[in-house]
Amino acid sequence: MKQGIFTVISNDRLTDNVMKMTLSGDTSAVTAPGTFINILIDGLYLRRPISVFDCEGDRVTVIYKIVGRGTEKMSLMPEGTALDILTGLGNGYDTSVSGSSPLLIGGGVGIPPLYFLAKKLIAENKKVSVILGFNTADEIFCPDDFEALGCDVKVTTVDGSRGIKGFVTAAMNTDYSYFYTCGPEPMLKAVYSASVTDGQFSFEERMGCGFGACMGCSCKTVTGFKRICKDGPVLLKEEILWEK
Repeated sequence: MKQGIFTVISNDRLTDNVMKMTLSGDTSAVTAPGTFINILIDGLYLRRPISVFDCEGDRVTVIYKIVGRGTEKMSLMPEGTALDILTGLGNGYDTSVSGSSPLLIGGGVGIPPLYFLAKKLIAENKKVSVILGFNTADEIFCPDDFEALGCDVKVTTVDGSRGIKGFVTAAMNTDYSYFYTCGPEPMLKAVYSASVTDGQFSFEERMGCGFGACMGCSCKTVTGFKRICKDGPVLLKEEILWEK
């Protein structure tokens, strides 16, 4: 973990309530896809944890959804805004176990960390397939970014307004060596049930500190309690215990 001051380079709207922000600063602690940064926002006590969409050189990019006071304030930040940010938080995805043809499955704002992951897998000469799930066509963002990397991309919408009608599982088949996923818990449960290989799940959870001190984001696993912010957000398929 590293603390530093970052400068907003751009802050653009992708959909009605989804924004893409690029920041400049010391990114040396951002070493793995699936990790996150924690942003201090003036007037708010708790930092806002946001997963890393991309990191290159001294720039890190995040995609976030406007859901409350913190992200609303972020959406209004102009170019040049200075932010106190913790970087290199959480444990990321492990690409060494992916095999030759991994499948990436994302839902809504669970999609962003999969882009950084896809870049790493492509650089490792893997054949990457991606399923991106949304409720409607109006909510869709970033399929072109994945396609530009060379990924085979499928889009699903619950209402059928674009791509395959249904949830992400409607686009899943059995032709993959391993899978990685991130999204809302109901989607993760469905992927868990539909999957035919081992995989890694990135969980979304409310966090207090973001680095394991407060224990507020603990969850029970096969091997005992783990903190989503420090021991996660990525957990292995075989260690997950779903609450009934």
